[in-house]
Amino acid sequence: MKNNNRISRINDEIMKELSQIIRSEVKDPRIGSMTTVIRVDTTTDLKYCKVFVSVLGKEEEKQSVMKGLKNASGFMRHLLAERINLRFTPELQFKLDESTEYAIHMNQLIEQVAKEREAREVNQNE
Repeated sequence: MKNNNRISRINDEIMKELSQIIRSEVKDPRIGSMTTVIRVDTTTDLKYCKVFVSVLGKEEEKQSVMKGLKNASGFMRHLLAERINLRFTPELQFKLDESTEYAIHMNQLIEQVAKEREAREVNQNE
């Protein structure tokens, strides 16, 4: 249990620092302001770190951002090593997380169904 708490704290710290680095220090024009770090999963041996990011935009913009993040991963790993005191700084692996866009889409569908139901009820009462 103690190990899980340690990894959880490391994940939180990496997520906080990576968010700051992406927002203010990475100068790659492909990485837009609509890039958000959603979740971080670090292996217990601290060798690898999966970074789940959400990118709002078209498919080609998403692919461009992912390429930019992959190219900047060494720079970001270097900055993480300076900011977080770990024996090993994990290798960053970026994964696209589309759960935010999926949630927005589902919310729109629910609103659309609610409006249609309301319109049917109004027509039945007339």
